[in-house]
Amino acid sequence: MVGKIETSENIRSTLSLGDTDSFRLVDGIGDDLPGIYVDEFAGRRLISTSFPELLPELRDWASSLAPAVTTYWKRLDQKDRKSPALISGTPVENSFEISEQGVRYLVSFQSGYSQGIFLDQRDNRRRVRDRCQAGDTILNTFAYTGAFSVCAALAGATTTTLDLSQPYIDWARRNMELNGVDPSSQYFCKGDTFHWLQRFARQKRRFTGIILDPPTFSRDQNGKVFQAEDHYGHLISLAIACLSPNGWLLCTTNCQRLSRTAFSRIVEAAIRSASRTSEFPMPPDFTGDQYLKSILVEI
Repeated sequence: MVGKIETSENIRSTLSLGDTDSFRLVDGIGDDLPGIYVDEFAGRRLISTSFPELLPELRDWASSLAPAVTTYWKRLDQKDRKSPALISGTPVENSFEISEQGVRYLVSFQSGYSQGIFLDQRDNRRRVRDRCQAGDTILNTFAYTGAFSVCAALAGATTTTLDLSQPYIDWARRNMELNGVDPSSQYFCKGDTFHWLQRFARQKRRFTGIILDPPTFSRDQNGKVFQAEDHYGHLISLAIACLSPNGWLLCTTNCQRLSRTAFSRIVEAAIRSASRTSEFPMPPDFTGDQYLKSILVEI
């Protein structure tokens, strides 16, 4: 096992990731280590496994690193939302900074199941930053900690960050500040994306670009269920009503039950007209299951 991990480390060292210190170091079956994932976060590591207990070989590997590397472990179980557990090195009590292609974000190993950023969206964040310019208005739905919003704002756009969670909205504000963006120059909305899209449409509020990155499954405050395979098309229809002429949608999903072909069909069925659609692969450090589907729709 250790030899395979070292091989994956060597492969990652050859990748050109720009000014980036956080990436997927081991990607399960893609590195011939099924069920084992290791993410690097600015010199700290997070091991995630599908096994109920941490494998002794992984604990021994983490403990043997010299110099010592702070390493945490979590079980990949959506029903168990605990924060990762320290298995080696110095504990990290507070949030800390990472760098991704020159953009800084706050990450925490004490924040529960998710650490504040999804590394598999790295290339999509770059695409958003490259597309945006001064004068653009960008709506980031299901925004989590606002990473897409930060990229758009750094390119000069005015962003609206929308999420159900006030703590995540506050986290997004801190990410803005970390990158020299005044949060008061941007907009933040707390609430359900479906509700707000309908509200924006009634207000005739229009956006240059809208980012759709919903969870695979969720339930709103009123108990209404969202499932990507059943409701993504409706989500796209609501978003299109809020687009400016010549606007664009970035549609992504990590739903395992949707193949790339099936997701593409959902997107195509929901859009009335598009000058171009582009599908994107996952970043090169994600060598295993290509679960993340990403489609850019230009109207």
